[in-house]
Amino acid sequence: MDKSKILTIVTAVLGVIGIFLLIRVLMADEGASLDGSVGAFVSYAYYLLILTAVITVGLSILNLIKHPKALMKALLGIGVMVALFLIAYFGSSGNAVTDGFGNVLKGGEAGIVSHIVSALINFTGILGVVGIVTIALGVVKSLK
Repeated sequence: MDKSKILTIVTAVLGVIGIFLLIRVLMADEGASLDGSVGAFVSYAYYLLILTAVITVGLSILNLIKHPKALMKALLGIGVMVALFLIAYFGSSGNAVTDGFGNVLKGGEAGIVSHIVSALINFTGILGVVGIVTIALGVVKSLK
């Protein structure tokens, strides 16, 4: 058997288990049986998510080790992301979070948490602008 057949069989088995658990949820009455069915379904999804994340990260690391040029590109990308985050961090204010009337919201006092949240909001904006500029450049390049 080749890898694709094995992968297809494993995927089919996981899908059948998921469908079985979903049917149990749909057929359960209210109360304890519904709680148990939903709990089993959620636990199954949770463990599949963890397994998928572990496999994805593991294979990515293995691929980076096998291809040093890709590792250099990845490290360069991480370096750029860190530089953009530092720009966002030092450009953020970290002031207290207030409502429309100027009252400080509960948990929104000035401090390190407010500073980091502000930096992450700025970082998201920077990444959004970079994404839009990249898309625009791709459109302009494809017009040539």
